[in-house]
Amino acid sequence: MIERVAFRVDASVNIGIGHVMRCLTLADALSLGTVESHFICRGTPENLTRLIVDKGHRVHVLPTTTTAPMRQAASPKREEHGPQLAHCKWLGVSQQHDASESAAILQDLQPDWLIVDHYALDARWEQAVRPLCGKLMAIDDLADRAHCCDLLLDQNLGRQAADYGSWVLPHCEVLAGSKYALLRPDFAQLRDYSIKRRTTPRLRQLLISMGGVDKDNVTGQVLDVLKNCALPDDCRIWAVMGATAPWLESVREQCALMPVPTEVLVNISDMAQRMADSDLAIGAAGGTSWERCCMGLPTLTVVIAENQWPGAHALANAGAGELLGTVEQITDRLPAALADLQQGSRLEQMIEAAIGVTDGCGTRYVVEKLEQLSK
Repeated sequence: MIERVAFRVDASVNIGIGHVMRCLTLADALSLGTVESHFICRGTPENLTRLIVDKGHRVHVLPTTTTAPMRQAASPKREEHGPQLAHCKWLGVSQQHDASESAAILQDLQPDWLIVDHYALDARWEQAVRPLCGKLMAIDDLADRAHCCDLLLDQNLGRQAADYGSWVLPHCEVLAGSKYALLRPDFAQLRDYSIKRRTTPRLRQLLISMGGVDKDNVTGQVLDVLKNCALPDDCRIWAVMGATAPWLESVREQCALMPVPTEVLVNISDMAQRMADSDLAIGAAGGTSWERCCMGLPTLTVVIAENQWPGAHALANAGAGELLGTVEQITDRLPAALADLQQGSRLEQMIEAAIGVTDGCGTRYVVEKLEQLSK
């Protein structure tokens, strides 16, 4: 029986908010069974920690390096043993230091499960805190580093358990593939409605979603291109952004000058409904890709981080999305992609392919596995 779970996860301008949001989805599902969830975070924005608390969970804040120069805080010293990870700068301190501070919290919590979702942490961190929890689960997307865990989840389309064969211990179970995508229950609840309204594909409601932070203002660049595209007369546009997005006010100004009605949606809680009511998404590759697929929402995909390439290629190969490429390629490729979708059966084909990627029940499958391994 699971009584207490701890999550080690961060969010920031560089990390984004996706790791926290999928852990929050899992914590919410566990709380339905009266499980107590604790989040251990460093440098996570205050509005996000408030959201976690508002949902009934507890947050333990690790100290940030405020007295050291920013260049030192952003470049932790090389790990004493083993390779330096590709995303080590995301942590702000060494793994050893982070493990020591996390252990002080875990010592008191003694959780039944410790769930780690952080590209800057690997088996060295996990081994250091392993005695302080019942079992340990790692959430990963990269298959690029060793883990010392009992369960590993990689929710990406096309991922195989064998991809982690050399990265996990023999006893570790691996949940691989978009079947296990951690989606909130409202996506599965609205799936039928969303699919039925696509019986006759159209292109009237566009949804732009480049992540909660969008530090490079990809949303603004997409709007610049759409401003000069041939869109249906009754077309409308929604641009989804986070409250702390640095370009939020600039995007609002752009929206007011668009030739079709364009609205900025900030920190919305009804993303599933918005996706269900949209006909096409122009979005970043990443965790929201699986939300869009659950809704049968076809997507023109933009890669805004190097680690998004595998997922973006998998979506394109499955036919569930069309890969625009990098931010720099939007201007050249977006107009032609839109024109192509307004004729022929391309939109219908993308809808059918997206529907088959995930049924939206991945969170339930993961919870069931956690409960099974706890017996």
